[in-house]
Amino acid sequence: MIEKAQAVMDAAKEKMQSAVTYLEEDLKTYRAGKANPAVFNNVMVNYYGTMTPVPQVASIGTPDAKTMLIQPWDRSLLHTIEKAIMDANLGFTPQNNGEMIRINVPALTEERRKELVKKARTAGENAKVGVRNARRDAIETLKKFQKEGLPEDAEKDFETEVQKLTDNFSKKVEEILAAKEKDMMTV
Repeated sequence: MIEKAQAVMDAAKEKMQSAVTYLEEDLKTYRAGKANPAVFNNVMVNYYGTMTPVPQVASIGTPDAKTMLIQPWDRSLLHTIEKAIMDANLGFTPQNNGEMIRINVPALTEERRKELVKKARTAGENAKVGVRNARRDAIETLKKFQKEGLPEDAEKDFETEVQKLTDNFSKKVEEILAAKEKDMMTV
């Protein structure tokens, strides 16, 4: 029974870690005034009938901190990619020269920075909800195991461990958000 409880702990830790990892990946797509190809990870284009992220149909380069170049592997996608970038409302104006798309990254306005911080906080809160859901599921399972024969003191010890994990991952989420907020608010 102890082994089952340990497996529940491991599963909870894995779920909490995946919530934090998802937050980190999501925050990479937030533009902070620097050229960052990751902002296109969620921009989808119709590629022969399949919605595909831009990085999977083109190479994206950053020749300097304020410029990005997108070179599609299939030139017929130039206008499709350009339209997808405009529709994604990333704050970019793509320039198409017939071979590639050049994007000059404008400095963020104070208003846009605050908007991004608010969006990041919402994503952080969603990550915390994921962490708390993992805790809830683990505790419910541990209580069920107690009814099936897990000693009460062992169940309480595991519950305490789950709470420590929750606190650690919540703190990690806060640290990630604080770092991203500092990055976004720095001019």
